Amino acid sequence: MSTQMPATTSAIPPKLYFSISEVSEMTGVKAHVLRYWESEFPDLRPKKNRAGNRSYREKDIRMVMTIRDLLYKQGYTIQGARNQIQRQRREDPPVVVADSIEFPPHEGDKQREVLRAMKRELIELRKRLD
Repeated sequence: MSTQMPATTSAIPPKLYFSISEVSEMTGVKAHVLRYWESEFPDLRPKKNRAGNRSYREKDIRMVMTIRDLLYKQGYTIQGARNQIQRQRREDPPVVVADSIEFPPHEGDKQREVLRAMKRELIELRKRLD
């Protein structure tokens, strides 16, 4: 297992789902620790497939990296890291682009900007039609 820890989400390969062993290797956090963190951090909830295997998405991996940073680099306790994550969530609520679509704030999120531009264009088109 690699001991290097990626610093940013750019280290996450372009895939929809990752196994717990892939996440473990990418983040440098052992699988049993990832399973334990699921019980301690409500925001870390990877989906499970029919066989019961965990399927981590990019948002789950970003959360693992955040937790790892808070615990290992910044020296927080589990409770302290949980509080920091909750505080961050309160300070940066999800951005509402349209009535039914939400994207969490994320540095460099091009999808959000594209949707905002589309929304502006649709609003302008509606004004022209009225």
